[in-house]
Amino acid sequence: MSDALDQIKADIEKHPVILFMKGSKLMPMCGFSAKVVDILQTHGISFETRDVLQSDELRSSIKEFSNWPTLPQLYINQEFIGGCDIICELHESGELENLIKTTK
Repeated sequence: MSDALDQIKADIEKHPVILFMKGSKLMPMCGFSAKVVDILQTHGISFETRDVLQSDELRSSIKEFSNWPTLPQLYINQEFIGGCDIICELHESGELENLIKTTK
């Protein structure tokens, strides 16, 4: 496994909620990342982010790790939840609230 894949695995294991995104939660660099950050902040949970724009290796490795082609990517309790569209659907249906209850 590459160093980037090892780091991704370690980050996911260490942080109950982590978002791999373009930019940071303080300064999202794409609309999809901004939307997921906004949804997570609406729920008032603590979450970590990793900026995939800082490293081409990280950007390609997270897609390989999850077998998912787009960003952002949200992990809760070491489980890949999905990207922006899935997070929006889970938020609107109330299912996201149930997923994050275990992290508070």
